[in-house]
Order: sequence, then C-alpha cells, then structure tokens
Amino acid sequence: MIDPFARDIHYLRVSVTDRCNLRCVYCMPEQGIPLVDHEEVLRFEEFEQLIRIAAAEGIRRVRVTGGEPLVRKGIVDFVARVKEIPGIEDVALTTNGILLPQFARDLKAAGLNRVNISLDTLRPERFLSITRTGQVKDVWAGIEAALDEGLHPVKLNVVVMGGVNDDEVVDFARLTERLPIHVRFIELMPIGEGDPRFHGHFYSVEQMEKSLAAAGLTLTGRKEITGGGPARYTSLLGAPGTVGFISAISKHFCLLCNRLRLTAEGKLRPCLHSSREIDIRGPLRKGASDNLLRRIFREAIEGKPQQHSMQEDGWGEQARMMSQIGG
Repeated sequence: MIDPFARDIHYLRVSVTDRCNLRCVYCMPEQGIPLVDHEEVLRFEEFEQLIRIAAAEGIRRVRVTGGEPLVRKGIVDFVARVKEIPGIEDVALTTNGILLPQFARDLKAAGLNRVNISLDTLRPERFLSITRTGQVKDVWAGIEAALDEGLHPVKLNVVVMGGVNDDEVVDFARLTERLPIHVRFIELMPIGEGDPRFHGHFYSVEQMEKSLAAAGLTLTGRKEITGGGPARYTSLLGAPGTVGFISAISKHFCLLCNRLRLTAEGKLRPCLHSSREIDIRGPLRKGASDNLLRRIFREAIEGKPQQHSMQEDGWGEQARMMSQIGG
C-alpha cells in the first residue's frame, strides 16, 4: 500500500495486549493504567482475519507487540497462524524477555523469525529502579534462550536517558564484541510517561556516539541487518554483533516510515505520535465485508502524516501510554 507521500507501507505492528509484567518509568505510571476490558480486546481470530486482509493489500511483515505479548495466553499458536498467512514473509516479536525462557523454543517452532528484547540497563539495582519490578537476570535468561533457539537477529532495544543510564552506553556496545547480538540505542521520545521526562533526560544519538569515541571504541562501516527498520547499524572492529542508533527525535526518519499500528482493542493508528485512530473493531464485529475492511486499511494509510511533531508538541493532551498503543 502506498501512502500520499509515496511510502510503501508493508509493515504492521500488532499489539495483542495492553498488559505488562513491568512498569517502566517512561512507559506507564507506577500504579499501572486502567486496563481494557477483555471483551474490548480483539480475539486472536479477529487479529488473524485483519492481518489476512492487510496481507492481501501489501503488508508483508508483522511484529507482535504489547504491553508484553508473552503474557497473553495462546500467543504461540497465534504466531504460527500468522506465519501461515499468504503474503506474510516475516513475523517478529518485541518483548521484555522475562518469559522468553518459557516460550522461545515453541515460538521458534511456530515460525517466529526474530525477536527484539527491551533492556535499558545491565545493573540489577538500576533495572529495578527503571522497571519498578523484576530482575535483570531474568531478561538475560531470555536473551540466552533467544540465542540458543536461533531467533536471529536478536536485538536489544536500549532507551538511553541522560542522567539515568547514559553511562552504560559503552558497556552495552562492548556486549557485541563477545555475543552475536545487535544493540540498538534509542532516543527517549516524549510519549506518555516519557513526555515529562523528555526535557531533563533526552540524550541524542550524537551524544551516544561521542561517549563511545571517548572510551576509545571505533565504529566501522555500515551494516545491513534483517528487519533493520529505522536503525542505522555499524559495528566494533571484529565484533560478531552490531551497534545501531535510532534517532527518532534528533534526526527523524519519517520519510522512510513503512508501518501501520493495530492496537489491542482494534484501532488502526497511522502514526505513533498522532492521536488519530481509526476504529476497525466496530465494523469487524458488525460483520463488515472484507472489501469494507480493506477500505478502512486504505483510509488509515491515506491518513498518514508526512512526519511527527514530537520536538515541537511533545505528547500534548493525549491520554494513551506507550503500552496502550503498542511498543
């Protein structure tokens, strides 16, 4: 599907739940958020129907997200069914990794291609401070399970926050020297709980690169990684892994945007930052034809803005948290 700015939209991020087993400080309040009633969340059969329609229109890649997608029962069977949909070439998962030791083998058998694991610190005390719960050793067990099962490329998503974890940029980069993992440093975005923290803790990609250079780490060349998306990848000399940078704020990549989001309760969101959402659950449950549902997908694509305005507007009056949109 081609949007008004000639971008090929072929990537659908599907949030299967708004629930999560962590409470990361930039994602949701400590007390959590009001959860969507179960009957308002799309059933897996409904997700599958919508993905089939989207695939027929040109969607080729699907990423399963949340909240934390592995907390939803039946997730392995869902991945297997999505992988069988004609036209879907790649199925990936974003997770905090805590439940991966339990699910990695079955997910691989179901056809999951690869996994992104969120991890913002290597230090146990800091992990507890950032996530408000959980233990970093559990995430490491998930990383090891993903590597053991061959869910390559295994990517680590690291949101870098000035004065919080920016002093670990070097430590994360050095992980790629001994492990075949792909560390992606992500700029903090003013989304949900990240909005009030943005001005005090924003740390640009340029600052990250300077931190690496000051430590004597030399990045060499540009690398291409499966499902690379908006990240710019490079590597340390001789390292089996790579280092990537996602400059969502300092140097946005909106002109290369190829994605559409489907929230857990059946809203199509053309842009992560824009509050505009299009209800597809209502027509779906009222028995809308596939042709009508296709038109709703096209409407969402036609409504994609040229670029976000997070630098100027922040999160504005939007009430949604990141976990309610889909990470």
